[in-house]
Amino acid sequence: MKTALLQITSSDDPAANLEMVRGMITEAAKGGAKFVLTPEVTNCVSTSTTRQREVLQHQEDDVTLAGLREQAAELGVWLLIGSLGIKTHDADGRFANRSFMIDPQGEIVAQYDKIHMFDVHVTEQETFRESANYRPGTQAVVAETDFGKVGMTICYDVRFPHLHAKLAQEGATILTVPAAFSPVTGAAHWEPLLRARAIETGCWVLAPGQCGEHPKTRGKTRYTHGHSLVVAPWGEVVIDAGTEPGIHYFDLDDTSVTDARRKVPSLTHVRPFDGP
Repeated sequence: MKTALLQITSSDDPAANLEMVRGMITEAAKGGAKFVLTPEVTNCVSTSTTRQREVLQHQEDDVTLAGLREQAAELGVWLLIGSLGIKTHDADGRFANRSFMIDPQGEIVAQYDKIHMFDVHVTEQETFRESANYRPGTQAVVAETDFGKVGMTICYDVRFPHLHAKLAQEGATILTVPAAFSPVTGAAHWEPLLRARAIETGCWVLAPGQCGEHPKTRGKTRYTHGHSLVVAPWGEVVIDAGTEPGIHYFDLDDTSVTDARRKVPSLTHVRPFDGP
């Protein structure tokens, strides 16, 4: 199945981002893609909590979600909205970082809230505390599609192999890792982590990313790594999108999953153990 990965540079203006992404999805569909994927926080990249509170919406009101669902139905494509920042009704006011699988009728067939929060202090410039504004999810999700089972993860989740192993054990042959990866950790860890997740599970790993310097109205300037990747089940990098926005096409092939798992059936070799 022809598939398209979108690499984008979202601003902190959801309306402008929606217009940009809709144009790219239309182009991808014209190019023959039947499955299109967008990155993490497609609707808003911002370092300002004040700005996020101004522009983010509850799921039932979110214009990005509504607009992209409508477009998926119009074009008859499967669409992974990598994630949206979504307001919740939590007492502490934190948002959800939520990924959506949309079918060709525009229906939400699965949604996943990012489980692992990016709370790190890499350098003085690369310090993040995602949990201050976003509350972690608790439920792993495998989406049922007509091209296979898709294990849904987001960005920092990639550092937790047990999550991806569980998704594969539950039938996933494709793992999605939409991201807004930081440049410092991205340069060091992005590709090896994604290749490892593919090799360990025998899954396709599809990782659309944000890239570049993100336009803002408030807060610090945010930069992201880019280099959206597609990794085949044997661990080969099929696509590296570089550092500029764009649409990247490839063919999903079930036979490569079967072949990789036949050669090294590690999912069937998992054993319980005691200790340490």
